Order: sequence, then structure tokens, then C-alpha cells
Amino acid sequence: MDPLLLSPAEFEQEMRRILQEEGVQPRDFSTAHLEKIHGTEGDYILDVTARFEAFGVNFLILIECKRQTRPIERNVVQVIADKIRSVGAQKGIIFSTADFRRGAIEYAQKHGIALVLVKDGKLAYQTKANHPVAQYPAWIPKVISSLVTLTTEGNIMHSTLGAAGPPEWKPKSNGFLLDHLSK
Repeated sequence: MDPLLLSPAEFEQEMRRILQEEGVQPRDFSTAHLEKIHGTEGDYILDVTARFEAFGVNFLILIECKRQTRPIERNVVQVIADKIRSVGAQKGIIFSTADFRRGAIEYAQKHGIALVLVKDGKLAYQTKANHPVAQYPAWIPKVISSLVTLTTEGNIMHSTLGAAGPPEWKPKSNGFLLDHLSK
């Protein structure tokens, strides 16, 4: 499934589904689509929100979903950082079908915002295979997502989220994304 063929609402719902699957560790994990939240700078309607309770504390994650081909610039990350401060959220995530500019990645890392690149699973498999694919394995997911960060050397790194390979490759932790966000 090519995420660029989804409507904006379908893309947001798909990202919500992925987040829901990842969020099995905390208690009372829930997500909402287009939730209206009041902040110090006014009201915001968020693409997706995630809430959970851990250690007796309620957490709020703000999620922006960018279904586009143009690379994500730093200002997009700055906007979600401002919303996080305004509403008192603990974390932010930007899901995107487009790559992230270096400035966006640097700003996100400095401000604890996760950047997730979302691609068509079959296209990702074909790219990695480096040859024409006659038949795709049944285990290929509809979409594949990767956490985008910078290494200590300053190189852009993509860490695949969830099960992106045969069933025997399934990660031991179902909460990889939430594990990362708790850092």
C-alpha cells in the first residue's frame, strides 16, 4: 500500500493504528483522531493524540501526520514543539511520507521529538532486494516505518519500527516506539 495514495484522514488513521499496536506496555493506552486540546496559546486540533498512564502519571503525546512528497523542514518540528509546550504534553511525534531535512532532525533530537518516516512496504522490500521482484513474500507489511535520528557522527540513521521482516524477526518488545519516547 502506497501511503501517498491514502487520503489525509486515512493516513492519519493508519498512523493511529500503528501507534495503537506499538502501545501495549503502558496502562490505559488510548488514541484519538482530531482531538481538540486547549493550550496557553489557544486551541489546537491534533491529527492524533496518544494518552497512557505509567508510574501513576498521565502522559500525552501529540502526533502530526504529514502525507506529502516535499521534505519536512525544521519549522514543522518547531510548530509541534510549540504545541507541546502550550498544552503541557510530554512528547511529540511526526509521521511523514517524505524525508526529513537535516535541520528538522537536529531540532527534533534537541527537543525530544520523534520523527518517523513511513513508506510502502512493497516498495521498501523491492528497494532492499536490489532486483525486480516477481512475487512478494506474504509477511511484507502494508507500510514500513522507521525512526529517523542522527548518529553521534552526524549521519542520518533509520531504525525500522515493528516487524519489518519474516515472522522470526519479530522484535521481542511490542513497545519499541514507546521505549524510544521514554528516553
